[in-house]
Amino acid sequence: MSERQMQIGEVAERTGLSLRTIRHYEDVGLVRPSARSKGGFRLYTDADVERLMVIRRMKPLDFSLEEMRDLLEITDRLSGAGDPPADGERELLRERLDAYRKVADARCETLRARLLAAEDFAATLRRRLEARG
Repeated sequence: MSERQMQIGEVAERTGLSLRTIRHYEDVGLVRPSARSKGGFRLYTDADVERLMVIRRMKPLDFSLEEMRDLLEITDRLSGAGDPPADGERELLRERLDAYRKVADARCETLRARLLAAEDFAATLRRRLEARG
């Protein structure tokens, strides 16, 4: 049984990404459609959708396209895409992945602090409105 394939419109709907963004990610080499229809339409699999979701989750953490590309290459290699990495390479890939995890954790902490400050500001505005009401 072959894996179900979706056209770009369905992928956009499932990922919350625009058609333009998906095409851009293809143009810069972050994702490639698994196939093309006879009419030339891009066809994507569930694995392609999951890859797009990984990219989507990296975006709010301000990863550059180059960092995204590098991180995806690391995860592709670790998942066994192509030739499996040798033990030494596997350890280096895991170290690089851990470095990205640390960056992501730090950026999440920064976003949490910014959110707390924003929520505090909104609460201050509410209190001022209530005090004058």
